[in-house]
Amino acid sequence: MRDAAPQTIYLSDYTPFGWLVDKVDLTFILAPHATRVKSRIAFSPNPDAPAQAFFLHGEELKLISASIDGTAVDTQLTAQGLSCQVPDTAFVWEAEVEIDPANNTALEGLYMSNGMYCTQCEAEGFRKITFYPDRPDVMSTFTVRIEGSADTPVMLSNGNPVSSGDGFAEWHDPWPKPAYLFALVAGELVAQSDRFTTASGKDVALNLWVRPGDEGKCAFGMEALKKSMKWDEDVYGREYDLEVFNIVAVDDFNMGAMENKGLNIFNSSAVLASPETSTDMNFERIEAIIAHEYFHNWTGNRITCRDWFQLCLKEGLTVFRDAQFTSDMRSAPVKRIQDAIDLRARQFPEDGGPLAHPVRPDQYQEINNFYTATVYEKGAEVIGMLKRLVGDDGYKAALDLYFDRHDGQACTIEDWLQVFEDATGRDLAQFKRWYTQAGTPRVSVAEHWADGTYTLTFRQETKPSAATPAPLPQVIPMAIGLLNPNGDEVLPTTVLEITEEEQSFRFEDLAARPVPSLLRGFSAPVTLDRDATTEERAFLLAHDTDSFTRWEAGNALAQQTLLDMAADGAVPAAAYLDGMKAVLRDDSLDPAYRALMLSFPTQSALAGALADKGITPDPDAIWQAVETLRQSLAEHLQDVLPRLEAETRVDGPYRPDAEQSGKRALGGAVLGLLTRLDGGAAAAAQYAAADNMTLKLNALACLILAGKGEAQLAEFYDNWQHDRLVIDKWFGLQIMQAAPERVVDVARALTEHPDFNMKNPNRFRATLGALAGHHAGFHRKDGAGYDLLADWLIRLDPVNPQTTARMCTAFQTWKRYDATRRGHARAALDRIAATEGLSRDVSEMVQRILA
Repeated sequence: MRDAAPQTIYLSDYTPFGWLVDKVDLTFILAPHATRVKSRIAFSPNPDAPAQAFFLHGEELKLISASIDGTAVDTQLTAQGLSCQVPDTAFVWEAEVEIDPANNTALEGLYMSNGMYCTQCEAEGFRKITFYPDRPDVMSTFTVRIEGSADTPVMLSNGNPVSSGDGFAEWHDPWPKPAYLFALVAGELVAQSDRFTTASGKDVALNLWVRPGDEGKCAFGMEALKKSMKWDEDVYGREYDLEVFNIVAVDDFNMGAMENKGLNIFNSSAVLASPETSTDMNFERIEAIIAHEYFHNWTGNRITCRDWFQLCLKEGLTVFRDAQFTSDMRSAPVKRIQDAIDLRARQFPEDGGPLAHPVRPDQYQEINNFYTATVYEKGAEVIGMLKRLVGDDGYKAALDLYFDRHDGQACTIEDWLQVFEDATGRDLAQFKRWYTQAGTPRVSVAEHWADGTYTLTFRQETKPSAATPAPLPQVIPMAIGLLNPNGDEVLPTTVLEITEEEQSFRFEDLAARPVPSLLRGFSAPVTLDRDATTEERAFLLAHDTDSFTRWEAGNALAQQTLLDMAADGAVPAAAYLDGMKAVLRDDSLDPAYRALMLSFPTQSALAGALADKGITPDPDAIWQAVETLRQSLAEHLQDVLPRLEAETRVDGPYRPDAEQSGKRALGGAVLGLLTRLDGGAAAAAQYAAADNMTLKLNALACLILAGKGEAQLAEFYDNWQHDRLVIDKWFGLQIMQAAPERVVDVARALTEHPDFNMKNPNRFRATLGALAGHHAGFHRKDGAGYDLLADWLIRLDPVNPQTTARMCTAFQTWKRYDATRRGHARAALDRIAATEGLSRDVSEMVQRILA
């Protein structure tokens, strides 16, 4: 049977729960197919809530018994939960339920991963563990007893350890928390242990728990944790507040990681690392995710969300904080550019398509579908704009007030903005539209020069959407600089506040017409429309003092060149090729920055840019344009590449720090260009000599692209078939590097490989996610890419609806393509929508994409 028709939940309908939860005691008697969960919960009437029926959420639970104050109670059960009559005064609810962790393939609630018990309760997984008011504004202290067997020598939960003995462990979390932050892990685990002394002198035990055999992949994660703890003290004044901090690596996990209080559960890919098995990008990602989940201890745990509409309150703020951390640990300019690239690739299409929603939505059917780039990444950009508007001192004062005022509370965006108004005296009524309106503002620019006065006129427009039919002007901090024709900066970075639909700014007493450098530092998540000439972009590429806008000038040159080539077969622009040569010759630039300069806009972004111009994008033509420009760039730089290849070699032991990884990033980009000139000779030599995964994988990618590498692929598999995370790379690489006409065949063959396991989210994403990420291959004109993905989404949905729903986003831009492709995509989506028993998660997602 299909899930019950999805019910729309509205922000405007929020009502506090009618009872406070004063204390929670849980006992788990673990068994793979028949775990017993006993709950003892102290309730008292909530004086701030209206009268309402007593209802506890509960799904897929077998009720054994229920009582109030020791007396059995009659209950009314539905698929969503339980209701019963309760006293008008405080009472104690007790219940016992039975659940089946071994058959919980959705990976929500309590489930098993290769013999290990683990939980995932965000957003609404706790209701699959026991009957409870599973909502983020219901906060309580938890005491947990876990009873296991010889198969579960390690038993962990939130908070501090209370006692343990033969076959049991008890934990107590003294800090009130909502149920979504509950965690339990039990199994055969070993710990990499360390200690951290807080600024106030408190000694904290640190443990990174892994399966036996993974101990050698823990050291980097532990160092990243300690750096995060120190950084949060130094920058935000936030100390850790428990006696122990545990991290557990889990093989089967829908997300990257989860910030459960004192017991962070991580997808193993987001915490395990070694030079032999992990790339520089893996190390940087692990460092960022560990920081993100640790920072949630204050921005998410100590202060949480009143309801799920406020998800950006914890996620946007914590993404912003982890971006600050990475900028301090590595290269701030490179991090800012990477964030802009990611936002444009993932969030801008979301904002401009059928899945558009505000940073704080006002309605949803399935909350799991709102863990999106809009909530996370755009939510972080909104906080960055707020910081830019109030200044560093204003931001610090507001955050200090936020922590002081709201510690231990479940809060809203209104609470968040109020502390900024109170701390800075600034009116943020208009700024709030960034939270309540969907869509990416497009800002067009007009210029006027006369008698030493230069005028910039900005006009903002946001495309109407179903989520926001009539968008209003927003506050846009536009960071700009002005350069003289000789390259000197005559106006250093200045933030203009655009608040009206059209607004002009005058700059007087200038000796010559300046060249504007606009949207410095990517100061707002907007699309900037300005008819800059090729010569002007080349000038900014050579002279701009802002690292982002200098990169943007090169990126715009590349994009315009590729659009012209894809649309009408134009030849590569000489200004772009010469500009890239000048950049690569500039040894004063960070190697990681030069590597980014050599990157192209994504092919999906190019398709979107063509669609914005009213041109129907042809994925095959875009692919061919990219290949042609890459070849032209390699030929144009052939006298520079050998020197760079030699200079980017790293001597000495491998380190995943910014200096070495920057060199390897540039070396990888150079190797990709050299491969187009030497047929893969340099790549084959690097593969044979490589002593770390970054060099090994870069070389293998180049060999596949050159139509070679069969022997190396086989050798790679033979060497690493025992390591699940490395084999994920092997699966994904073959698809992403394949020629468009081969992508579907390669992906289909890999789904038939003995090591393909659709129940493991990492392996599914490595395979089918790679198919969806190959623009020309996925959008093959005969629809084979759409059909293959639809086949697997239909198979996966009964097993894991959450992963299935997130993979559906591959179809969100289907309407921009030609009639043939649209017909195939529509047929695939209709086939998913018509599937018997489709989950709520996937049903909502597909209907929104089709709408």
